[in-house]
Amino acid sequence: MQFFDQAAVAQALPYPALIEALAAGLQQPIQSPARSVYAPNGDNSAVLIMPAWKVQEIMGVKLVSIWPGNSARGQSAVSAVYVLISCADGTPIAVLDGTELTLRRTAAAAALSARLLARKNSQTLAILGTGSLSVPMAVAHASVLDCKTILIWGRDGKKTQAVVDRLALQGITAHASSDLQATLAQADVVSAASTATEPFIRSDWVRPGTHLGLIGAFTPTMAEAEPALMPRAQVFADSREAVLQKGGEVLQAVQQGLIAAADIQAELAELAAQPQRAWRASDEAITVFKSVGFASLDLIAAELVFNAARPSGK
Repeated sequence: MQFFDQAAVAQALPYPALIEALAAGLQQPIQSPARSVYAPNGDNSAVLIMPAWKVQEIMGVKLVSIWPGNSARGQSAVSAVYVLISCADGTPIAVLDGTELTLRRTAAAAALSARLLARKNSQTLAILGTGSLSVPMAVAHASVLDCKTILIWGRDGKKTQAVVDRLALQGITAHASSDLQATLAQADVVSAASTATEPFIRSDWVRPGTHLGLIGAFTPTMAEAEPALMPRAQVFADSREAVLQKGGEVLQAVQQGLIAAADIQAELAELAAQPQRAWRASDEAITVFKSVGFASLDLIAAELVFNAARPSGK
């Protein structure tokens, strides 16, 4: 059984390759039932179990630990491990760092959606939030978009500058911003990846022509954007089923009668299956990609890591 630590997972998943793997892998028959959630301490800490598999081929299971109290102790609130199992004989064949896997597949899926939905002449990218996804989001989007300007917005100036500095170490020039309204007024592509429970993106701050990726609100009660934005936008999802179960502001917009479930125009697999289609109604349209994550993305990424390490590369 092979083990892939954080560095090994990162090395095996450069964003261009991972983005192409997701686009192709989502066309394959992958089964991914709803995740199971357990509260072993009887409080707000939780363990999530997320399986996915290809019949007679391979299965993956991600175990995600969510301990919100860790943040106050300077520890990560979320960590994960991923196990690959052969469906030929049931043998566990690999264990991977699930935290790095999740960060990279989440950023890659968002970047893939931006490549398919953003205006072709987009020049300014804005990353909203300074958490663990901020750098992966910037790097992944920069790999598919020819943006001349990258803005990083966060509530804490020191954290915002730290993200800018970390990107500089990867050869990406970005600029810190403290004014969200001004940031949105400039941005052509926006990626929000925060842990916000209350909307901070006002509907009237999002200008026509913007592509907005909403990545951080992954429960029914969380929200990054006002639900009122959804009737103004073309709405897309990573997974319709998952978004309609727990998709933050999009689910809230459906519950409030602002949009219908049928107003989600396509999910990521459908977008990737028709890359030449003009999904945008016009250059003035606002496109929203809502992501909450689903297990098929993990399996595609984990297979890429595992196959890259095999002598044949297959």
